[in-house]
Amino acid sequence: MPECIEIDLGDDKKLSIETGRVARQASGSAIVKLGDTIVLATAVSTKDKREGIDFLPLTVDYLEMAYASGRIPGNFFRREMGRPSEKETLTSRLIDRPIRPLFPKGYRFETQIITTVLSVDQENEPDVLAMVGASAALHISDIPFGGPIAGVRVGRIDHRLIVNPTSAELKESDMDIIVAGTKDAVVMVEGGGAFISEEDMLEAIMFAHEAMQPIIKGQEDLYRVLGKPKRVIEAPPADETLRARVEELSLSLLKEAATIPDKLERQDRIREIEIGLLKQLAGDYEGRTGEVVEAFEKLKKETMRRMILDEGRRIDGRDLRTVRPITCEAGVLPRTHGSALFTRGETQALGVATLGTTSDEQRIESLMGNSFKSFILHYNFPPYSVGEARMLRGPGRREIGHGALAERALSKVLPSNEEFPYTIRVVSEILESNGSSSMATVCAGSLALMDAGIPISGPVAGIAMGLIKEGDRSAILTDIIGDEDHLGDMDFKVAGTRNGIAAIQMDIKIAGIDREILRKALEQAREGRLHILDSMAKVLPEARPLLSTFAPRIVTYQVKPEKIRDVIGPGGKTIKGITSESGVLRIDIDDVGLIKIASPDEETAQKAIEAIKSIVREAEIGEFYEGIVKRITDFGAFVEILPGLEGLVHISQLDTERVKTVRDVVKEGDRINVKVINIDQQGKVRLSRKDALLADGGKR
Repeated sequence: MPECIEIDLGDDKKLSIETGRVARQASGSAIVKLGDTIVLATAVSTKDKREGIDFLPLTVDYLEMAYASGRIPGNFFRREMGRPSEKETLTSRLIDRPIRPLFPKGYRFETQIITTVLSVDQENEPDVLAMVGASAALHISDIPFGGPIAGVRVGRIDHRLIVNPTSAELKESDMDIIVAGTKDAVVMVEGGGAFISEEDMLEAIMFAHEAMQPIIKGQEDLYRVLGKPKRVIEAPPADETLRARVEELSLSLLKEAATIPDKLERQDRIREIEIGLLKQLAGDYEGRTGEVVEAFEKLKKETMRRMILDEGRRIDGRDLRTVRPITCEAGVLPRTHGSALFTRGETQALGVATLGTTSDEQRIESLMGNSFKSFILHYNFPPYSVGEARMLRGPGRREIGHGALAERALSKVLPSNEEFPYTIRVVSEILESNGSSSMATVCAGSLALMDAGIPISGPVAGIAMGLIKEGDRSAILTDIIGDEDHLGDMDFKVAGTRNGIAAIQMDIKIAGIDREILRKALEQAREGRLHILDSMAKVLPEARPLLSTFAPRIVTYQVKPEKIRDVIGPGGKTIKGITSESGVLRIDIDDVGLIKIASPDEETAQKAIEAIKSIVREAEIGEFYEGIVKRITDFGAFVEILPGLEGLVHISQLDTERVKTVRDVVKEGDRINVKVINIDQQGKVRLSRKDALLADGGKR
């Protein structure tokens, strides 16, 4: 039987979760609605276990259907294409990250979550609804899941925190974060703000956790009514004898290997230990290689975690708060507009900034409407950066997610398009990776922007924090390396300026973390961020005073909207002619008459501006002009004084003496001096040759 619950989120916002009416052959399904935005979420898990793997085979897909906003897709096929958009990819990751850690260890059944946007009201974003729907579908199904979870978006207007702000409210908000959590703890944070203090960010996260409790309770109520019995997943009993043998043969060697600071050397040594262990146990544990490897991996993890908790010493020898050695270089590529090389330990990012024109903006099609991006950041993670060899593919979810995080951080310091009318692209090439390449991208990107001469409001740095937690004991790690990310309990990235946080992303591998751990992590991240900013300032404390000599010069000029047609000309003939004759690279004009001229230098741009001024110049009463006689009539002559603008010289105004016929004085094609004596309400211009002659001493 269908069941629906409604949850009051405050501010007259009501969220509903319905199940049992549609998609009934899925393991679990739910429809989540807020306003007129509706998302369908389904969860399916196969009955047969997938053999030969050591990971959770979970797939999460978020789909935006064009019909949800009353549109037909604009591509050639007129249907939603197979490749997901960037928004779909990022939202799929947003759903995946909080639910993945809540599946039982050893769950090896193919599982798929599909969330489909069915309706969008242009006010309520569907992404958080998809997260709630995924949790509800899992929770009421027979799939073992340690939820439910809920997700809410938090905005802030005039220091007042708002749950699930509308798109209109978000435009006024100085914060936009999404927080996911269980009943007891926070499990994920994603978002950013206009340089939010650590205290305010912590308050917003805990506010979100409190606001999501009714949504969690609603899912629990649904389960009590319609929930299916959960599958019983029995973990294979641990072989204590095998565990003891692995520890006996490997522990001392692992402790020694764990202190090797060089990543590749450490990995090679650990691999040697593993190969030796497999050879030693081959006879006694024939056919059980997977169990031996699993026991070895567990011992490796325990060894690293004990070293941190018991000794306060990390794999590479640092204490818990020390940032790895940093090297910064700016202007490393001679012909790019801006470049920088940022190295922190064994993580290295090359940032390259390029300036373009309006035509280089990226068009974004989404259910919330079409828009244009004038700042783009692309993150590339080639296989050589981690010493691997594999086929090059297009950007995956990880690359898109890391790029979006760095883009969010750097976008907060860019000048407005009115102040700086350029399209800006930053590319981060990860040349070497051992932890937190996305935050290295923020640092390299910030330096590259400054090297290009882009007037950012301040440099941005980012740092990744980690966590080791065993019972009541915990250790927060500053600037984690790859092994600490892999074997630890948290990946917490914070980017910002000296004034506050611009972007934040947190993923938890355990059931969640409490307020105190969050507070310590934020404060420790601030210390690390300021340390990195100090290192960057030694190389390039602020943007260079001038743009790169290789960057185009863009100047703007405003004309009245009614003059746009004159500037463009029939079929674009006029504007193309100005571009060709002046030597500028490009001229763009928008619907309000703002003209952007891209030029190799200022002098060339001024030529184009003068040509445009001559086109849009308007007649002024009392001013003198040299014009061309275009037409002769019995009562006067029509004279073109400006391009496309004619005025009438009445026969009485042709000369200082009485004129019998117009052709006695002027003929078509003559150039004559005239004065504007009147412009009526319809824009008709009255001219006087007589006044021009008198002003010239009466000379004809």
